[in-house]
Amino acid sequence: MTTVSDNKPTPAFSDFSLSKPVLDAIKRIGYEQPSPIQSESIPPLLDGRDLIGTAQTGTGKTAAFALPLLSQIDLKKKEPQILVLAPTRELAIQVAEAFKTYAGEMKGFNVLPIYGGQGMDGQLRQLRRGAHVVVGTPGRVMDHLRRSTLKLNAIKSIVLDEGDEMLRMGFIDDVTWILDQAPKKRQVALFSATMPAPIRRVADKYLVNPQIVKIVSKTSTVERIEQRFWLVSGLHKLDALTRILEVEDFDGIIMFVRTKALTVELAEKLEARGYSASAINGDMTQTLRERTIVQLKKGKIDILVATDVAARGIDVTRISHVINYDIPYDTEAYVHRIGRTGRAGRTGKAILFVAPRERRLLRAIEKATRQPISAMELPTQRQINEKRATLFKDKITEALSHKNLSFFDQVIQSYLEESDVDPMQLASALAYMAQKSKPLVLAESSNKTTTKERLSGKKDSSFRKNRPVQEDQNSFPKSKRGNPKVPMDNYRVAVGKNHQVKPGDLVGAIANEAEVEPKNIGHIELRDDHSFIELPIGMPKIVFESLKKIRVRNLPLKIERTGHVAKPSATTTKPTKGKKTYTKKPKKKKKKSLRKD
Repeated sequence: MTTVSDNKPTPAFSDFSLSKPVLDAIKRIGYEQPSPIQSESIPPLLDGRDLIGTAQTGTGKTAAFALPLLSQIDLKKKEPQILVLAPTRELAIQVAEAFKTYAGEMKGFNVLPIYGGQGMDGQLRQLRRGAHVVVGTPGRVMDHLRRSTLKLNAIKSIVLDEGDEMLRMGFIDDVTWILDQAPKKRQVALFSATMPAPIRRVADKYLVNPQIVKIVSKTSTVERIEQRFWLVSGLHKLDALTRILEVEDFDGIIMFVRTKALTVELAEKLEARGYSASAINGDMTQTLRERTIVQLKKGKIDILVATDVAARGIDVTRISHVINYDIPYDTEAYVHRIGRTGRAGRTGKAILFVAPRERRLLRAIEKATRQPISAMELPTQRQINEKRATLFKDKITEALSHKNLSFFDQVIQSYLEESDVDPMQLASALAYMAQKSKPLVLAESSNKTTTKERLSGKKDSSFRKNRPVQEDQNSFPKSKRGNPKVPMDNYRVAVGKNHQVKPGDLVGAIANEAEVEPKNIGHIELRDDHSFIELPIGMPKIVFESLKKIRVRNLPLKIERTGHVAKPSATTTKPTKGKKTYTKKPKKKKKKSLRKD
């Protein structure tokens, strides 16, 4: 086994036997030196050896396997030669984009990401055209293998990316099934942040004399970062965010959210509130992403609203704050996020929004980082008013110091001569006019429950009864299946039986895009050319708008609210292996599957 510290000196990419097109792409991208996981993984993978790589998120694992495997691609063969299995569609897209970038100098190269929630027809067309690399989630790869639309005859290498995450999401049986379908003579690389026993058993069974590389990180930016959290309750998250931004002295901010749609929505709302903000997500071209990051570096924008995928590789020294508007689902993502601040020996600040149901994630983060995260109170009315007044005074001082005010002197003098007005009253009226769009005085909310009281559960009972806590303004309310007290809204979608749509297609698409758990989806009634589906009442506008844009079986969903009451389809009541039951029928308590693909 090779154990490497992350601060060990590393060789140059040119020291490896990578192909010329790959080296040219590396030079064009601007990579200078390989990371420890890359320098230790590239040589054995180039030699055709199996490999087990253990390293934390954000250490460059994708390049560690993509660069050597691309160097051995035969572009003349239009069939899959590399298969990468990833636990989520987001990671599958990210890895596919990385392959495309690293193969930028390889003419005729094709990579195809395949995952659930995406139309099958488009994937079938691209598979028929030919793809050298396929990156997919286990469930969708299994679907294609069973349909014989994906063939593994020419597969040279298989990569299992984030193995421990696939274990956590219940994909290990799927992974082993896929490995059983692959040619016996192939190279296997397994990458995982940790190595639990089930992952070790997979490695022992399917990998032959693997090279074991373990990267041990000795330093952490977490120690230089002041971490705080706000327990979401009562106040809208955006209003709370605005309060925090008003009193925090910040230079640059990266704000993390879970969905691509929310990056745009939140950036637009911040712009409307007077902040210089921009979105960055996986739907943007690489050129546009790079341009946005340059604007952040130059101070043309102050707030970058990003997803985890889009923010990878961002290194901007002026980032003083990282705000987790949506809490990440795993601790490594949190560490990776807040590592965007506190660079170059500077201190940084990280703020985390935690909904009541997410407190277990907060505890997991504290355990992983071995550091407590302190609770923060929202700025009070007095603090915000004082800050606004101070900024207004600063503007007056700046205007008096640097502006030619002779014309305005004449206008004001003329007004004072024409009307019997006290100069102080005139100044106040002008101040009101200047700040009319953004008052200097904030009206205080009636919710005075403190974070400490909310953590302990000692809240005013009348508040709970009269003003329910809204846990997350950008996701569905939490509900229990089969609970008659939880109302459902009914929706019509423009896909049905004639389009070969199954209930699982609708559930997968909606669960992925709207971030609603499958168990919170009610009855589904399939008709010939349309269907009806029940979703928890109170769907946020941003979620509804994003659902309008998604496609199922390569057809637009065209979701709309309706008064029709969905009747459960026969297919929704019959459980299938590895799938959830999507009716409101109460289930026996059992270990939940977290499959999302």
